[in-house]
Amino acid sequence: MKKYTYSAKTSDNPGHWCLVDADGAVLGRLASQIAARLRGKHNPAFTPHADTGDSVIVINADKIKLTGRKMEQKTYYRHSGYVGGIKSVTARKLMEEKPEELIRKAVKGMLPKNSLGRQMYLKLKVYAGGEHPHSAQQPQSLKL
Repeated sequence: MKKYTYSAKTSDNPGHWCLVDADGAVLGRLASQIAARLRGKHNPAFTPHADTGDSVIVINADKIKLTGRKMEQKTYYRHSGYVGGIKSVTARKLMEEKPEELIRKAVKGMLPKNSLGRQMYLKLKVYAGGEHPHSAQQPQSLKL
C-alpha cells in the first residue's frame, strides 16, 4: 500500500482571523511571527505553494519598540524612477507620520517575493490605535 503526502489546497483553508496587540513588542520579532501566521506555518497542513495562512489584525502599531539605536539609524528608501529620485526616511520619522507602515514593511520583507506572497500580504490589517473595524470577523486574540 502506498502512502501519499497530503498537499493542502487554498480552498481547504477555513480562513481564521487573529488579533495581535503590538503594545511594547519588538518590531522584528513580532513581524517574523506575523509573517509565519500569514504563511500558515503554524498549520499542520502547511503547503509552501498554497495559501493556508490566517488573516492578521494588528492594533496599537504606534506603541511598537525598536531595540538599540534603530529609531535614529534605520533608514527606509524609495525611488521615484527618475534620475536623482531617491527618497529616504528614518524609522523615527516614519513612526511619527505612519506607524503602521513600520509593521507593514517589516512583514512584507519576510513574505515570499511572488504572487502568493502578495496575496498573503493583503490579509494583513494594521492599525495605529486600539480600535479596528473587523469585529464582524470575530478575530481570536493571539499572544505573540
